[in-house]
Amino acid sequence: MATQLTFPNWLATAATCLASLAVLLLILRRLSRRRYNLPPGPKPWPIIGNLNLIGSLPHRSIDSLSKKYGPLMHVWFGSNPIVVGSSVEMAKAILKTHDVSLAGRPRFSAGKYTTYNYSDITWSQYGPYWRQARRMCLMELFSAKRLEEYEYIRKEELRAVLNELFHSANRTVLLKDHLSNLSLNVISRMVLGKKYLQKSENAIVSPEDFKKMLDELFLLNGVLNIGDFIPCINFLDVQGYIKRMKALSKKFDRFMEHVLDEHIERKKGVKDYVAKDMVDVLLHLAEDPTLEVKLERHGVKAFTQDLIAGGTESSAVTVEWAISELLRRPEIFKKATDELDRVIGRERWVEEKDIVNLPYINAIAKEAMRLHPVAPMLVPRLAREDCQVGGYDIPKGTQVLVHVWSIGRDPTIWDNPEEFQPERFLGKEIDVRGHDYELLPFGAGRRMCPGYPLGLKVIQSSLANLLHGFNWRLPHGVKSEELDMDEIFGLSTPKKIPLETVVQPRLPHHLYSL
Repeated sequence: MATQLTFPNWLATAATCLASLAVLLLILRRLSRRRYNLPPGPKPWPIIGNLNLIGSLPHRSIDSLSKKYGPLMHVWFGSNPIVVGSSVEMAKAILKTHDVSLAGRPRFSAGKYTTYNYSDITWSQYGPYWRQARRMCLMELFSAKRLEEYEYIRKEELRAVLNELFHSANRTVLLKDHLSNLSLNVISRMVLGKKYLQKSENAIVSPEDFKKMLDELFLLNGVLNIGDFIPCINFLDVQGYIKRMKALSKKFDRFMEHVLDEHIERKKGVKDYVAKDMVDVLLHLAEDPTLEVKLERHGVKAFTQDLIAGGTESSAVTVEWAISELLRRPEIFKKATDELDRVIGRERWVEEKDIVNLPYINAIAKEAMRLHPVAPMLVPRLAREDCQVGGYDIPKGTQVLVHVWSIGRDPTIWDNPEEFQPERFLGKEIDVRGHDYELLPFGAGRRMCPGYPLGLKVIQSSLANLLHGFNWRLPHGVKSEELDMDEIFGLSTPKKIPLETVVQPRLPHHLYSL
């Protein structure tokens, strides 16, 4: 007599069949999956990957791992595969040979919440929108003609800072404040058309608060947000970063809306209106019907935010590191001032056109960018397709980091790499414009920082004039060997403890007058 299948037995049989089918599908998937020859790297832990090996200064942690596993290393941040290139050869392969294949961007929370849902130049995906943004930067915003038109702004703001330092002579000053004011005022006038951030009763945001906003922006765009790498816990916001990103976004958007409204109101009813600043240019482009991808209002705000943040941070951070290093090496200081006295003399300031005739000043700037790159690991790239680098496979979807901090300290490239020695650049054609992979402060390839021409001008001219205009020393009781040279990690790496210094004028006093 046949036995009737009861409901519980039926359920158990169905569950067994489903489990068997799932196992079979898993086996077939693994058999059909391509076996990749991945670069060497540490064995990952379940769920967290290799995040347990990353400390508070990730660029230093990854440098230590690269020394063990080689110039092309594979690690896991949570469930995300990461490939790190830390040699000239690997940098060239990533940024030049496979530039297009590796031109994507990972979709981090920072890009979503702080750049209008990936609408800026830095975090937008490679494609028509990004290519159009790149063209706008090269042809409109940072063209040689436009930068030349704005030279008078850079000159006026630099003179203002030199005047401030003159009136602070023989007193301890916080150099970062003066450098940030310089960069912020230059960028504000070039991008926004005026100093929106001057102290006034009706100011939309105070200068102090805006600087804090910029510091927060760079920090949050560089942090390792655990939720980006372990998506299942992203909603928990265990580090509190997403909450901070959302709060920061609201503050920036309030400011950006105010700026755009003022610019739109200013040109109402004006026939043949001529653009006065970069926001005017962006708003004009937003009305251009011939653009391949329409530039929306949120895109204008995202680009404007990029221009302000990128132009402010890089130059101030680099010059502060340079001065800090020189305070530890007085003999380098003397060589720099000797060159300035010989080429410029003591009766005028350094002009931008003079920089080409100041090889030692140029060498100091390059050495600061080598030893203290603003972005120690370039903004992460994403593999858009499978490719092969250095004989290893990089599967589609892999994040790719170029570790310029390690390259700048590679003893096979640089003698005494931990020492600040500007002489290493004298008589050598090593450039910072993305052609020489030993020195990549602005990156290289398609996703190179589009604003580097402006950043380089501000770095070189401000450094030259600060050295030309003043003698520098540390505050009383502080020895050069005691000067703190630790950094903070983010999208940039400023000094952990800002530099305090004392200045004394070295040129005729009438030159410091405005």
